[in-house]
Amino acid sequence: MILVRGSGGGTDLTGTVFERGEEPPAYKGAPNEDAPYVWVCDAFYEVESGGSPLVVDGEEIRVAFEEPMPRGFDTRDQAVEAAREHVRTQFARIGVDPDDVEVEVSAAGPA
Repeated sequence: MILVRGSGGGTDLTGTVFERGEEPPAYKGAPNEDAPYVWVCDAFYEVESGGSPLVVDGEEIRVAFEEPMPRGFDTRDQAVEAAREHVRTQFARIGVDPDDVEVEVSAAGPA
């Protein structure tokens, strides 16, 4: 399991790359279960009302979450690069400059 964590605007977002032999959560539209690497992470966007509160750069905004969309990849590098892009995109959707997002990739140990 590979964790990809983005930090920016005073908040964080972490997603998971599941490797061959690990079982990713099942969602509607999940990729082929035979994919060696599967990326799963929340997706969200800012809304005017409703949603959940989130503090970004010291200001409270409201965000709505989309259903996670797992994506399958043939290589670790492809999966990690897509994960980095996804994390930066989520921050951009709430007004944080993607270039200001720090992304950390780490292997998760057994629970």
